[in-house]
Amino acid sequence: MTQKKDFIGKEAVFVSKSTTLPVGMKRFDKGPYFDFYHKDSNLYGVYAERFYPISLGNDVEEMYWNLRRKAVMYDVPEKPIQIEGPDAGKFLDKIFSRKISTMKVGRGRYAIACYEDGGIFIDGVFFRLEENKFWYVQPDGPLETWLKAHQNGFDVKITDPSSRVIQVQGPASKEILTKLTKEAINDDFKYYHSGYFEIANQKVYISRTGWTNELGYEIYSLAGNTDYKKLWDMIIEVGSPLGLQLDGILSMEMRRIEGGILDNNTDFDSSMNPYEAGLGSLVDLDKDDFIGKKSLEAYNSKDKKRLFGLISDNPLKYKSDVYLSEDKSVGYLPASTWSPTLKKFIAYVRFNYSDNWTKEKVKATSQDHNLVECEVVELPFYDKDKLIPRGKDTKIPK
Repeated sequence: MTQKKDFIGKEAVFVSKSTTLPVGMKRFDKGPYFDFYHKDSNLYGVYAERFYPISLGNDVEEMYWNLRRKAVMYDVPEKPIQIEGPDAGKFLDKIFSRKISTMKVGRGRYAIACYEDGGIFIDGVFFRLEENKFWYVQPDGPLETWLKAHQNGFDVKITDPSSRVIQVQGPASKEILTKLTKEAINDDFKYYHSGYFEIANQKVYISRTGWTNELGYEIYSLAGNTDYKKLWDMIIEVGSPLGLQLDGILSMEMRRIEGGILDNNTDFDSSMNPYEAGLGSLVDLDKDDFIGKKSLEAYNSKDKKRLFGLISDNPLKYKSDVYLSEDKSVGYLPASTWSPTLKKFIAYVRFNYSDNWTKEKVKATSQDHNLVECEVVELPFYDKDKLIPRGKDTKIPK
Protein backbone atom coordinates (compact mmCIF):
# COMPACT_ATOMS: atom_id res chain seq x y z
CA MET A 1 0.00 0.00 0.00
CA THR A 2 1.51 3.28 -1.08
CA GLN A 3 -1.35 5.74 -1.12
CA LYS A 4 -4.04 6.26 1.47
CA LYS A 5 -6.79 6.45 -1.15
CA ASP A 6 -6.06 2.82 -2.14
CA PHE A 7 -6.56 1.57 1.40
CA ILE A 8 -9.58 -0.61 2.11
CA GLY A 9 -9.60 -3.28 4.78
CA LYS A 10 -11.76 -6.10 3.40
CA GLU A 11 -11.45 -9.51 1.71
CA ALA A 12 -9.84 -7.80 -1.28
CA VAL A 13 -7.65 -5.69 0.99
CA PHE A 14 -5.82 -4.01 -1.86
CA VAL A 15 -6.82 -4.08 -5.48
CA SER A 16 -3.84 -5.89 -6.89
CA LYS A 17 -3.07 -9.19 -8.58
CA SER A 18 -1.31 -10.40 -5.42
CA THR A 19 -4.64 -10.50 -3.53
CA THR A 20 -6.79 -12.24 -6.15
CA LEU A 21 -7.53 -15.83 -7.04
CA PRO A 22 -9.11 -17.26 -10.21
CA VAL A 23 -12.69 -18.47 -9.71
CA GLY A 24 -14.71 -20.57 -12.14
CA MET A 25 -17.67 -18.48 -13.27
CA LYS A 26 -19.88 -21.48 -14.01
CA ARG A 27 -20.26 -22.17 -10.28
CA PHE A 28 -21.74 -18.76 -9.47
CA ASP A 29 -24.39 -16.37 -10.76
CA LYS A 30 -22.77 -13.49 -12.61
CA GLY A 31 -26.12 -11.68 -12.86
CA PRO A 32 -28.02 -9.98 -15.67
CA TYR A 33 -26.07 -6.69 -15.53
CA PHE A 34 -22.57 -8.22 -15.74
CA ASP A 35 -22.10 -7.91 -19.50
CA PHE A 36 -23.06 -4.21 -19.46
CA TYR A 37 -19.84 -3.19 -17.68
CA HIS A 38 -17.47 -6.18 -17.77
CA LYS A 39 -13.81 -5.65 -18.63
CA ASP A 40 -11.01 -8.16 -18.19
CA SER A 41 -9.29 -5.73 -15.81
CA ASN A 42 -12.25 -5.63 -13.40
CA LEU A 43 -11.91 -7.26 -9.99
CA TYR A 44 -14.88 -9.31 -8.75
CA GLY A 45 -15.95 -10.94 -5.54
CA VAL A 46 -18.44 -13.68 -4.69
CA TYR A 47 -21.20 -13.08 -2.14
CA ALA A 48 -24.40 -15.07 -1.62
CA GLU A 49 -23.20 -17.21 -4.56
CA ARG A 50 -23.35 -14.14 -6.81
CA PHE A 51 -20.55 -12.28 -8.56
CA TYR A 52 -20.28 -8.59 -7.87
CA PRO A 53 -17.77 -5.93 -8.94
CA ILE A 54 -15.23 -4.94 -6.30
CA SER A 55 -13.28 -2.64 -8.61
CA LEU A 56 -13.99 -1.34 -12.09
CA GLY A 57 -10.61 0.38 -12.26
CA ASN A 58 -11.86 3.73 -10.95
CA ASP A 59 -10.00 5.91 -8.48
CA VAL A 60 -11.63 4.92 -5.17
CA GLU A 61 -11.45 8.33 -3.54
CA GLU A 62 -12.82 10.09 -6.64
CA MET A 63 -15.78 7.68 -6.63
CA TYR A 64 -16.22 8.26 -2.89
CA TRP A 65 -16.56 12.00 -3.45
CA ASN A 66 -18.92 11.45 -6.37
CA LEU A 67 -21.02 9.37 -3.99
CA ARG A 68 -21.01 12.15 -1.41
CA ARG A 69 -21.60 14.99 -3.87
CA LYS A 70 -23.60 13.49 -6.76
CA ALA A 71 -24.54 9.81 -7.21
CA VAL A 72 -23.03 6.38 -7.82
CA MET A 73 -24.70 3.23 -9.12
CA TYR A 74 -23.72 -0.20 -7.78
CA ASP A 75 -24.54 -3.70 -9.01
CA VAL A 76 -24.81 -5.45 -5.64
CA PRO A 77 -25.20 -9.14 -4.72
CA GLU A 78 -27.96 -8.76 -2.12
CA LYS A 79 -30.40 -11.67 -2.24
CA PRO A 80 -34.05 -11.23 -1.27
CA ILE A 81 -35.87 -14.24 0.16
CA GLN A 82 -39.67 -14.25 -0.13
CA ILE A 83 -41.91 -15.33 2.75
CA GLU A 84 -45.61 -15.40 1.98
CA GLY A 85 -48.81 -16.95 3.27
CA PRO A 86 -51.53 -16.40 5.90
CA ASP A 87 -49.06 -17.03 8.77
CA ALA A 88 -46.16 -15.00 7.33
CA GLY A 89 -46.23 -12.24 9.96
CA LYS A 90 -46.65 -14.65 12.88
CA PHE A 91 -43.90 -16.90 11.54
CA LEU A 92 -41.42 -14.04 11.16
CA ASP A 93 -42.17 -12.81 14.69
CA LYS A 94 -41.07 -16.25 15.88
CA ILE A 95 -37.81 -16.18 13.89
CA PHE A 96 -36.67 -12.58 14.33
CA SER A 97 -35.96 -10.60 17.49
CA ARG A 98 -37.92 -7.57 16.27
CA LYS A 99 -41.68 -7.34 15.69
CA ILE A 100 -42.31 -7.87 11.98
CA SER A 101 -46.08 -8.46 11.83
CA THR A 102 -46.76 -4.80 12.70
CA MET A 103 -45.02 -3.48 9.57
CA LYS A 104 -47.17 -1.56 7.12
CA VAL A 105 -47.31 -2.56 3.46
CA GLY A 106 -44.78 -0.43 1.60
CA ARG A 107 -42.35 -0.11 4.50
CA GLY A 108 -38.95 -1.55 5.37
CA ARG A 109 -37.46 -2.61 8.70
CA TYR A 110 -33.93 -3.62 9.68
CA ALA A 111 -34.02 -6.86 11.68
CA ILE A 112 -31.81 -9.64 12.99
CA ALA A 113 -32.32 -13.31 13.77
CA CYS A 114 -30.49 -15.07 16.60
CA TYR A 115 -29.56 -18.57 17.63
CA GLU A 116 -31.04 -20.05 20.80
CA ASP A 117 -27.97 -18.93 22.76
CA GLY A 118 -28.57 -15.30 21.66
CA GLY A 119 -25.72 -15.19 19.16
CA ILE A 120 -26.51 -13.30 15.95
CA PHE A 121 -27.37 -15.56 13.03
CA ILE A 122 -28.08 -12.99 10.32
CA ASP A 123 -29.07 -9.38 9.71
CA GLY A 124 -30.95 -7.76 6.84
CA VAL A 125 -33.85 -5.57 5.80
CA PHE A 126 -37.51 -6.60 5.57
CA PHE A 127 -39.98 -5.18 3.08
CA ARG A 128 -43.70 -5.82 3.24
CA LEU A 129 -44.76 -5.99 -0.39
CA GLU A 130 -48.33 -7.11 0.30
CA GLU A 131 -50.39 -8.01 3.38
CA ASN A 132 -49.09 -11.60 3.40
CA LYS A 133 -45.91 -11.21 1.38
CA PHE A 134 -42.53 -10.16 2.77
CA TRP A 135 -39.01 -9.96 1.36
CA TYR A 136 -35.99 -10.29 3.60
CA VAL A 137 -32.92 -8.92 1.85
CA GLN A 138 -30.16 -10.98 3.35
CA PRO A 139 -26.38 -10.95 3.35
CA ASP A 140 -24.35 -14.06 2.66
CA GLY A 141 -25.72 -16.99 4.67
CA PRO A 142 -28.10 -20.00 4.71
CA LEU A 143 -31.25 -18.03 5.53
CA GLU A 144 -33.58 -19.90 3.19
CA THR A 145 -32.55 -23.24 4.71
CA TRP A 146 -32.91 -21.82 8.24
CA LEU A 147 -36.43 -20.55 7.56
CA LYS A 148 -37.55 -23.83 6.03
CA ALA A 149 -36.16 -25.71 9.03
CA HIS A 150 -38.46 -23.70 11.34
CA GLN A 151 -41.63 -23.41 9.24
CA ASN A 152 -43.37 -26.52 10.55
CA GLY A 153 -46.80 -25.56 11.90
CA PHE A 154 -46.97 -22.29 9.94
CA ASP A 155 -48.89 -21.75 6.70
CA VAL A 156 -46.07 -20.07 4.81
CA LYS A 157 -44.18 -20.54 1.56
CA ILE A 158 -40.48 -19.67 1.36
CA THR A 159 -38.95 -19.05 -2.07
CA ASP A 160 -36.17 -17.24 -3.90
CA PRO A 161 -37.83 -14.55 -6.08
CA SER A 162 -34.64 -14.31 -8.21
CA SER A 163 -34.54 -10.54 -7.84
CA ARG A 164 -31.40 -8.59 -8.72
CA VAL A 165 -30.55 -5.29 -7.09
CA ILE A 166 -29.14 -1.99 -8.31
CA GLN A 167 -28.30 0.69 -5.75
CA VAL A 168 -28.37 4.36 -6.75
CA GLN A 169 -26.80 6.29 -3.89
CA GLY A 170 -25.87 9.90 -3.20
CA PRO A 171 -27.56 13.32 -2.97
CA ALA A 172 -28.54 13.36 -6.67
CA SER A 173 -30.29 9.98 -6.35
CA LYS A 174 -33.58 11.60 -5.40
CA GLU A 175 -33.77 13.66 -8.58
CA ILE A 176 -32.67 10.64 -10.63
CA LEU A 177 -35.37 8.38 -9.17
CA THR A 178 -38.01 11.08 -9.46
CA LYS A 179 -37.26 11.38 -13.19
CA LEU A 180 -36.98 7.61 -13.69
CA THR A 181 -40.44 7.06 -12.16
CA LYS A 182 -42.01 10.10 -13.84
CA GLU A 183 -42.43 11.79 -10.45
CA ALA A 184 -44.12 8.81 -8.80
CA ILE A 185 -41.26 8.96 -6.30
CA ASN A 186 -41.39 12.34 -4.57
CA ASP A 187 -40.93 13.97 -1.15
CA ASP A 188 -43.55 11.65 0.36
CA PHE A 189 -41.31 8.64 -0.27
CA LYS A 190 -39.36 8.66 3.00
CA TYR A 191 -36.45 6.71 4.47
CA TYR A 192 -37.30 2.98 4.58
CA HIS A 193 -40.38 3.44 2.39
CA SER A 194 -40.79 0.97 -0.46
CA GLY A 195 -43.21 0.05 -3.22
CA TYR A 196 -43.93 -0.98 -6.80
CA PHE A 197 -43.05 1.54 -9.51
CA GLU A 198 -42.44 1.62 -13.24
CA ILE A 199 -39.13 2.42 -14.91
CA ALA A 200 -38.81 2.17 -18.69
CA ASN A 201 -42.41 0.90 -18.87
CA GLN A 202 -41.73 -2.09 -16.65
CA LYS A 203 -42.59 -2.88 -13.05
CA VAL A 204 -39.86 -2.89 -10.40
CA TYR A 205 -39.75 -2.71 -6.61
CA ILE A 206 -37.94 0.30 -5.13
CA SER A 207 -36.90 1.11 -1.57
CA ARG A 208 -35.32 4.21 -0.07
CA THR A 209 -32.48 2.34 1.53
CA GLY A 210 -28.86 1.48 0.82
CA TRP A 211 -25.48 0.50 2.20
CA THR A 212 -23.71 3.87 2.14
CA ASN A 213 -25.38 6.03 4.82
CA GLU A 214 -26.11 8.51 2.03
CA LEU A 215 -29.53 9.36 0.67
CA GLY A 216 -30.20 6.54 -1.75
CA TYR A 217 -32.47 3.98 -3.36
CA GLU A 218 -32.44 0.30 -4.25
CA ILE A 219 -34.10 -0.98 -7.42
CA TYR A 220 -35.23 -4.63 -7.28
CA SER A 221 -36.03 -6.51 -10.45
CA LEU A 222 -39.08 -8.75 -10.66
CA ALA A 223 -37.31 -11.77 -12.13
CA GLY A 224 -38.58 -12.91 -15.54
CA ASN A 225 -40.66 -9.77 -16.00
CA THR A 226 -37.61 -7.49 -16.29
CA ASP A 227 -35.87 -6.34 -19.46
CA TYR A 228 -32.52 -5.75 -17.77
CA LYS A 229 -30.82 -3.98 -20.66
CA LYS A 230 -33.72 -1.56 -21.06
CA LEU A 231 -33.74 -0.86 -17.31
CA TRP A 232 -29.96 -0.39 -17.16
CA ASP A 233 -29.87 1.92 -20.17
CA MET A 234 -32.69 4.08 -18.77
CA ILE A 235 -30.91 4.53 -15.42
CA ILE A 236 -27.71 5.56 -17.24
CA GLU A 237 -29.57 7.86 -19.63
CA VAL A 238 -31.41 9.71 -16.86
CA GLY A 239 -28.62 9.62 -14.28
CA SER A 240 -25.55 10.57 -16.31
CA PRO A 241 -26.52 14.25 -16.86
CA LEU A 242 -26.97 14.49 -13.07
CA GLY A 243 -23.49 13.14 -12.36
CA LEU A 244 -24.28 9.44 -11.90
CA GLN A 245 -21.29 7.15 -12.27
CA LEU A 246 -20.91 3.37 -12.04
CA ASP A 247 -18.48 1.86 -9.55
CA GLY A 248 -17.47 -1.32 -7.77
CA ILE A 249 -18.07 -1.61 -4.05
CA LEU A 250 -14.75 -0.13 -2.83
CA SER A 251 -16.18 3.39 -2.60
CA MET A 252 -19.30 1.96 -0.97
CA GLU A 253 -17.15 0.06 1.53
CA MET A 254 -15.27 3.21 2.44
CA ARG A 255 -18.51 5.10 3.08
CA ARG A 256 -20.34 2.29 4.91
CA ILE A 257 -17.50 2.02 7.45
CA GLU A 258 -17.70 5.77 8.09
CA GLY A 259 -21.46 5.35 8.48
CA GLY A 260 -21.23 2.53 11.03
CA ILE A 261 -23.00 0.00 8.78
CA LEU A 262 -22.07 -3.53 9.85
CA ASP A 263 -21.21 -6.54 7.70
CA ASN A 264 -22.53 -9.93 8.82
CA ASN A 265 -19.83 -12.52 9.67
CA THR A 266 -17.15 -9.86 9.31
CA ASP A 267 -17.85 -7.12 11.84
CA PHE A 268 -19.99 -9.39 14.00
CA ASP A 269 -20.83 -13.09 14.05
CA SER A 270 -22.55 -15.75 16.13
CA SER A 271 -20.06 -15.26 18.97
CA MET A 272 -21.71 -11.89 19.68
CA ASN A 273 -25.24 -11.17 20.82
CA PRO A 274 -27.12 -8.05 19.63
CA TYR A 275 -26.21 -6.01 22.71
CA GLU A 276 -22.50 -6.71 22.28
CA ALA A 277 -22.73 -5.63 18.62
CA GLY A 278 -24.58 -2.39 19.48
CA LEU A 279 -27.80 -3.75 17.96
CA GLY A 280 -29.84 -3.99 21.15
CA SER A 281 -32.49 -1.67 19.72
CA LEU A 282 -33.42 -4.50 17.34
CA VAL A 283 -34.45 -6.76 20.22
CA ASP A 284 -38.05 -6.57 21.46
CA LEU A 285 -38.19 -8.53 24.71
CA ASP A 286 -41.83 -7.50 25.21
CA LYS A 287 -43.10 -9.52 22.26
CA ASP A 288 -44.03 -13.20 22.32
CA ASP A 289 -41.39 -15.90 22.34
CA PHE A 290 -38.78 -15.84 19.57
CA ILE A 291 -35.60 -17.80 18.93
CA GLY A 292 -32.97 -16.66 21.43
CA LYS A 293 -35.33 -14.67 23.67
CA LYS A 294 -34.59 -16.54 26.90
CA SER A 295 -30.84 -16.13 26.46
CA LEU A 296 -31.16 -12.43 25.66
CA GLU A 297 -33.44 -11.84 28.64
CA ALA A 298 -30.84 -13.45 30.90
CA TYR A 299 -27.95 -11.39 29.53
CA ASN A 300 -27.04 -8.87 32.23
CA SER A 301 -24.65 -6.47 30.44
CA LYS A 302 -27.08 -4.85 28.03
CA ASP A 303 -25.53 -1.40 28.55
CA LYS A 304 -22.04 -2.48 27.44
CA LYS A 305 -20.67 -3.38 24.01
CA ARG A 306 -17.80 -5.09 22.22
CA LEU A 307 -17.98 -3.24 18.88
CA PHE A 308 -16.59 0.29 18.53
CA GLY A 309 -14.70 2.54 16.12
CA LEU A 310 -11.02 3.49 16.08
CA ILE A 311 -9.49 6.69 14.72
CA SER A 312 -5.79 6.95 13.90
CA ASP A 313 -3.28 9.15 12.08
CA ASN A 314 -1.73 5.97 10.66
CA PRO A 315 -3.09 3.32 8.27
CA LEU A 316 -4.20 0.39 10.40
CA LYS A 317 -3.49 -3.22 9.53
CA TYR A 318 -6.64 -5.18 8.67
CA LYS A 319 -7.42 -8.07 11.07
CA SER A 320 -4.60 -7.05 13.40
CA ASP A 321 -4.85 -7.09 17.20
CA VAL A 322 -5.66 -4.17 19.48
CA TYR A 323 -3.75 -3.77 22.75
CA LEU A 324 -4.19 -2.11 26.14
CA SER A 325 -0.48 -2.67 26.68
CA GLU A 326 2.14 -4.15 24.38
CA ASP A 327 1.58 -7.65 25.78
CA LYS A 328 -2.21 -7.61 26.34
CA SER A 329 -4.37 -8.08 23.26
CA VAL A 330 -7.99 -7.08 23.89
CA GLY A 331 -9.51 -7.32 20.41
CA TYR A 332 -8.91 -7.04 16.68
CA LEU A 333 -9.88 -5.00 13.61
CA PRO A 334 -12.50 -6.62 11.31
CA ALA A 335 -12.67 -3.62 8.94
CA SER A 336 -10.55 -0.56 8.22
CA THR A 337 -10.28 2.25 5.67
CA TRP A 338 -9.14 5.79 4.96
CA SER A 339 -11.86 8.38 5.68
CA PRO A 340 -11.69 11.23 3.15
CA THR A 341 -14.24 13.24 5.15
CA LEU A 342 -12.48 12.94 8.51
CA LYS A 343 -9.02 12.90 6.89
CA LYS A 344 -8.12 10.09 9.27
CA PHE A 345 -7.66 6.34 9.13
CA ILE A 346 -10.59 4.57 10.75
CA ALA A 347 -11.49 1.02 11.70
CA TYR A 348 -13.99 -1.12 13.53
CA VAL A 349 -12.67 -2.89 16.60
CA ARG A 350 -14.17 -6.07 18.07
CA PHE A 351 -13.12 -6.24 21.70
CA ASN A 352 -12.87 -9.58 23.47
CA TYR A 353 -15.41 -8.58 26.10
CA SER A 354 -18.07 -5.91 26.64
CA ASP A 355 -17.23 -2.67 28.39
CA ASN A 356 -17.36 1.10 27.98
CA TRP A 357 -14.23 1.11 25.82
CA THR A 358 -14.34 4.82 24.93
CA LYS A 359 -12.67 5.48 28.29
CA GLU A 360 -9.60 3.41 27.38
CA LYS A 361 -6.37 4.24 25.56
CA VAL A 362 -5.54 1.48 23.08
CA LYS A 363 -2.90 0.74 20.47
CA ALA A 364 -3.27 -1.01 17.13
CA THR A 365 -0.84 -2.30 14.53
CA SER A 366 -0.12 0.05 11.66
CA GLN A 367 0.61 -0.99 8.08
CA ASP A 368 4.33 -0.63 8.81
CA HIS A 369 3.92 -3.03 11.77
CA ASN A 370 4.33 -0.46 14.54
CA LEU A 371 1.96 -0.09 17.49
CA VAL A 372 0.23 3.29 17.27
CA GLU A 373 -2.16 5.03 19.65
CA CYS A 374 -5.82 5.16 18.60
CA GLU A 375 -8.93 6.89 19.83
CA VAL A 376 -11.89 4.62 20.65
CA VAL A 377 -15.23 6.12 19.56
CA GLU A 378 -18.87 5.17 19.30
CA LEU A 379 -20.24 4.22 15.88
CA PRO A 380 -20.98 5.74 13.45
CA PHE A 381 -17.99 8.02 13.05
CA TYR A 382 -20.23 10.96 12.12
CA ASP A 383 -23.89 11.69 11.34
CA LYS A 384 -24.92 9.88 14.52
CA ASP A 385 -28.64 10.47 13.90
CA LYS A 386 -28.53 9.39 10.22
CA LEU A 387 -29.69 12.80 9.06
CA ILE A 388 -28.01 12.29 5.66
CA PRO A 389 -29.85 9.11 4.57
CA ARG A 390 -33.07 10.44 6.09
CA GLY A 391 -32.78 13.53 3.87
CA LYS A 392 -32.60 15.91 6.84
CA ASP A 393 -29.02 16.99 6.16
CA THR A 394 -28.79 18.05 2.53
CA LYS A 395 -25.49 19.93 2.64
CA ILE A 396 -23.18 18.86 -0.18
CA PRO A 397 -19.59 18.39 1.11
CA LYS A 398 -16.97 20.52 -0.62
